[in-house]
Amino acid sequence: MRLIKVAVANVNSTVGAVRSNTDKVLRIARLIGEEEATLACFPEQVIGGYPAEDLIQWRAFVAAQRTELERFAAETSDLPTVYVLGVAISVGAQLYNCAAVVLRGRILGFVPKEKLPTYEVFYEERTFSRGGPGLALDAEGVELGDFVFGFDFGTVAVEVCEDAWSPDGPIRRRCYSGAEIVVNVSASPYRIGLESTRREMFSTRSADNQVAFIYANAVGAQDGLVFDGGGYVVQNGRMVLDAERLREGYACAVIDLDRTRNLRQQNTTWRVESNHFRQTKKAVAILRIDQPTADRSKLPYPAPLGGSFFLPSIEMTSRSPRADVLDDLYEVLALGVKDYFCKTGAFRSIGVALSGGRDSMLTLLIAWRAADTIIVESKEARPGLSLEKLITAFYMPSRHSRPATKEAASSICEDLGIPLRTLSIEEAYEREVAATHSLLAGDCDLSAETDQNIQARLRAARMWNWSNSAQALFLQTGDMSEKAVGYTTIGGDLEGGLAVIANLPKTVVIALLERLLERFGFQGIATTLETVPGPELAAEQ
Repeated sequence: MRLIKVAVANVNSTVGAVRSNTDKVLRIARLIGEEEATLACFPEQVIGGYPAEDLIQWRAFVAAQRTELERFAAETSDLPTVYVLGVAISVGAQLYNCAAVVLRGRILGFVPKEKLPTYEVFYEERTFSRGGPGLALDAEGVELGDFVFGFDFGTVAVEVCEDAWSPDGPIRRRCYSGAEIVVNVSASPYRIGLESTRREMFSTRSADNQVAFIYANAVGAQDGLVFDGGGYVVQNGRMVLDAERLREGYACAVIDLDRTRNLRQQNTTWRVESNHFRQTKKAVAILRIDQPTADRSKLPYPAPLGGSFFLPSIEMTSRSPRADVLDDLYEVLALGVKDYFCKTGAFRSIGVALSGGRDSMLTLLIAWRAADTIIVESKEARPGLSLEKLITAFYMPSRHSRPATKEAASSICEDLGIPLRTLSIEEAYEREVAATHSLLAGDCDLSAETDQNIQARLRAARMWNWSNSAQALFLQTGDMSEKAVGYTTIGGDLEGGLAVIANLPKTVVIALLERLLERFGFQGIATTLETVPGPELAAEQ
């Protein structure tokens, strides 16, 4: 048996905050090292934060990452773990998105990303250079290129995120060149349903290449992007570890590398193709590392999930896939609000204009979950922080507001323990209508749309006035469906510091509220779902 303990680590980095990011990595790395883990995987660009976008073109930012990586190496010199972590490295005029390998105070090498995405939210090829077969450069005394690493426990290949999303990525030639373990450092944003795609894809990569595959994803929000964290250990296609998502921390698993070698020997197809590769192509260079790694003599043999070597585990659960997706989505949205609030550093509290309708109700529930996390994480820095101080809801009725929505707004705030301030816009509305008539000077009549927009804009202006004075984050409550069809007001419900549910269609808004009612039983949610939807900006609307 060749038993090794591998760790998957999730760190919530902030773009540009290289020192505090490294402090977080060091804290978790030390815990992993104290457990005598053999190998640990951290996320992509964990030192600089991801996505850095144009900040990556600032040389001082790139140089600071190298300085912090060297500090990380120095401060882990007493630990026996091999650490793999993401960092940006420059060589002359070229910038590379790399996985760095560190052991006992030494940076052993950098392996650059080859598949640079320039689609959806990614713009990497605009700033980074690609790695590729045979690349070998000197990065200020450390080798950077297409390498695998030979340790006393086995041979390790490292890669970065997108390299695993293509079947023709570097994993194949590195496995044919002797790699038994592939470590993937990643920053993959959350999308509904993507978790199952990742799990299936990485299991396939592991099975196709008969390799132990280790994957760690970034966690946390950067403006409008949310990374859901988690990670996997998959050995020859079999899931060994599925790490918890949406949190910082780490998880460990023990694997037997002799199993990988034995399965390679048994797999005729893999052996034939590997042998053909070695005969026809140049193998990837192996950097032999003579430093000892963690003691593995006391590691227990890894029992399979469920305890049976022959049967899959019995998963006793009554949860539906739909409930899982909705619960995930709720936590992701709350994480986005929490990190925007904390990482920006400009806010003291959060405000929501609460109409009693579905969109603002969901926004408040997301803010409530975010605030709960903020309070827990800030208990040392802000010991007196409470929900009452952190969130304020505002109800601003007009002549068109219905008793049912007022009841819903009052009820949910009582359920959550959040203060509700009620300020009518009726007098201000009448004054603004009169002023608009004066501006029109009889040239035309006040349109019905203008009459409605005046109300929405009054509410938004009041929220901005409060937000600016209170140093508060004013959350926008508009959903995707309303924006898509123009069912919204410029200067009104399009206003806010963070558009929390801007990417949710109304159908998902309703589904989330139904799920949260099922979970929490809040009467305010039930009352909102029972109301007839409408903007309440005109009679009988």
